[in-house]
Amino acid sequence: MAAACAVTASLTLLPLSHSGADAFDAQGTGSETTHAVQARADDCTDPEASLLPGRAEGDAIKRIKDRGKLIAGVDQNSFQWGFRNPESGNLEGFDIDLVRAIAKDILGSPDKVIFRAIPTNQRIAALQNDKVDVVVRTMTINCARLDQVSFSTAYFQAGQQVLAPKEDPKKDPAKDKPITGFNSSLAGKRVCTAEGSTAYEALEKESFGSVFKDEHDGSAADEDKLTVPNQLDCLVRLQMGEVDAVVTDNALAAGQAAQDPAVELKGAPFTTEYYGVATKKGADDLVSRVNKVLVDYRAGGAESPWMQSYRNWLKDGLPGITAPPAPKYRN
Repeated sequence: MAAACAVTASLTLLPLSHSGADAFDAQGTGSETTHAVQARADDCTDPEASLLPGRAEGDAIKRIKDRGKLIAGVDQNSFQWGFRNPESGNLEGFDIDLVRAIAKDILGSPDKVIFRAIPTNQRIAALQNDKVDVVVRTMTINCARLDQVSFSTAYFQAGQQVLAPKEDPKKDPAKDKPITGFNSSLAGKRVCTAEGSTAYEALEKESFGSVFKDEHDGSAADEDKLTVPNQLDCLVRLQMGEVDAVVTDNALAAGQAAQDPAVELKGAPFTTEYYGVATKKGADDLVSRVNKVLVDYRAGGAESPWMQSYRNWLKDGLPGITAPPAPKYRN
């Protein structure tokens, strides 16, 4: 476990993936937005339903083309999704493949991208403050978030699940009850989640007696140990024995289990969630364009770009997926 912890920590400390911090603002902040069409949380009944695919150009697409680069908020610490290859130094993964497909469609080249690594709890702020054009970072579509950002159709189905150390055969299960899933076995256990994540929201609804909120005493030594900015920080805390379990998307947890053979997924997924490409609220031309990209990305059956990326990055940890989720559109 120590070796895996060292690798994980080294990835966490890598700098942002592009030095041109002002590349976005130099071409305009994009404060002009069209009227938002996405449903609001108070009347939202089908959050995965998005705008019809199209190629019409508005302010958002024009800004990207004028700049000549797509600025994408991604993760650089999620193995198999968005991570920096320690040998080549390149960002790779399932989400990164999708970003490059979007850049190719809009700008004619998959390399016309500025990647900006953003923590879990800054995904929405990065869009609202015009730091990125899109966020492609295992971001779940839900009604509450539709009040803040716009989403494409779903490009992946996931579910919340528990990640915890494998059972130690030397321990007495009667005295040290093992964690078996999202159930009463979490009682009294320290559980780590990422700030702003759907996992944290799930624990707020049902914690099973677990400890998942930090208690701040105001001292200088006080720090977040249970609720962290980046989801990968939870794996590091699990490896260091500071928490007993992690609750996160099973798609991310599978990648972490692949990094560290001492941990495993427990129980079954207890939610159904869909990842979408997020844009600034009201950037409807960009949402429609991304939806058009996703139509092409899903097309081709077993040889579609989506399935090729799945086989390349995710199949070992998440076997049995035969197709991407079908898109939903609003009438």
